[in-house]
Amino acid sequence: MEFQDKVVVVTGGVQGIGKCICDMFRQAGAKVCIIDVQENDYFTGDLADKATLEAFAAKVIADHGRVDCLINNAAPLFKGIDQCSYEEFEYAQRVGVTAPFYLTKLFQPYFAKGASIVNISSSRDRMSQPQSESYTAAKGGIHALTHGLAVSLAGRVRVNSISPGWIDNDYIVYEGPDAAQQPAGRVGDPRDIGHMVLFLCSEKAGFITGENICIDGGMTRLMVYHGDHGWTLNEGES
Repeated sequence: MEFQDKVVVVTGGVQGIGKCICDMFRQAGAKVCIIDVQENDYFTGDLADKATLEAFAAKVIADHGRVDCLINNAAPLFKGIDQCSYEEFEYAQRVGVTAPFYLTKLFQPYFAKGASIVNISSSRDRMSQPQSESYTAAKGGIHALTHGLAVSLAGRVRVNSISPGWIDNDYIVYEGPDAAQQPAGRVGDPRDIGHMVLFLCSEKAGFITGENICIDGGMTRLMVYHGDHGWTLNEGES
């Protein structure tokens, strides 16, 4: 009953991890306020737009008067250096870093006692694939923003981040190499992230702030060289 009637704001809450987070909070009795560029029953709008963020924040406060949990989940644009324009790269940062910062600023006077912010980063904040710069930069930015806000809001709001690895939003159960390569023995699903979000927002995590938790089945801890664990390098392939 810890989240009964708590006011929870979730960005990008229509599908995937965001939807799972919203569903889990609702099941726990929370009042969930979504902002997403996709149609939804609370607020539809582009997080990259300053006026949209202001209108959304004003609606949340008019409806509820406070915020108990802010979950910055919306995914930035995923494009690489070969194809990503200046405008697209800037847009990715506005969605992935500027919007979480500005929403925190807008809600700052209205955070309830014991409030919590959870930022959804990515294991790409510490490792990369080719042609992923707009997304990777935004996820690295929100990772760093987390500890910055945790210090600035010390004693008022706890701020943490989660870095998911491979999370399958369709809840597919993978077998074979896709699962076996993960030290945990499987691919993740949105509930793996949702459980941690609710924990970090709960009183059980009352001594945790400024922290990043990587939930990736152990993949970023697996040291791989040619010939290890069945991995081989095929030169010339991308």
